Amino acid sequence: MDAQLIAFTGVAAGMVAMPGADFTVVVRNALVSRRAGVACALGVAGGLLLHTALAVAGVAAVLAAVPALFRTLQLLGGAYVLYLGVRTLDGLRRQRDPEPGRERPAVSGGTLSGEAVAGGPGDGSRPLRQGFVTNALNPKAPITFLSLLPQFVPAGSPAMPRTLVLALIVVAVALVWFPAVALLVDRLGRWLRRPRAARAVEAVTGSALTVLGLVLLLEPLTA
Repeated sequence: MDAQLIAFTGVAAGMVAMPGADFTVVVRNALVSRRAGVACALGVAGGLLLHTALAVAGVAAVLAAVPALFRTLQLLGGAYVLYLGVRTLDGLRRQRDPEPGRERPAVSGGTLSGEAVAGGPGDGSRPLRQGFVTNALNPKAPITFLSLLPQFVPAGSPAMPRTLVLALIVVAVALVWFPAVALLVDRLGRWLRRPRAARAVEAVTGSALTVLGLVLLLEPLTA
């Protein structure tokens, strides 16, 4: 195999596996069910596919050239991640302090019957949508790919075919990593779904998403 492709695969794996909002939202959904976790993982991979397609098309260059558009997307992404975090923490609070006269809802996957994440047993599209939107609203991703991909295109070779191969490698790595995370969390589900452990995981993931959302919101405002 091309040595540059091997090196790029390692770089792409490091980028994809780096803990962040994508990882956290996959874990949250996997705590509800294996199906929700894998669907969310596929949604994240779909967002990466969008970003790599934008980078290949050069649209990411427009984001880099128009600061106002870039900041707007940052704010939208930060607001969405913050929303997920606050919603998770609010669900945790409702578990601890049910309204007077109402029974405490049954815990399923560390959430209120899965509603805070998956939207209920019949809604298989919400985890997929959450994964996609969480990744797609990150404007840094296409710019990162736009700056990274050309470094692995050999001088003198056609840029478009090579860039497409690199983009597909990124998506392939995501299709391996995030479903693996979802399956691992589901595998550990017997322990993670114990009420005390589930609440701890929900508190950690909700807090992580809230902090990430605030960082994403504050960054463009303080730049």
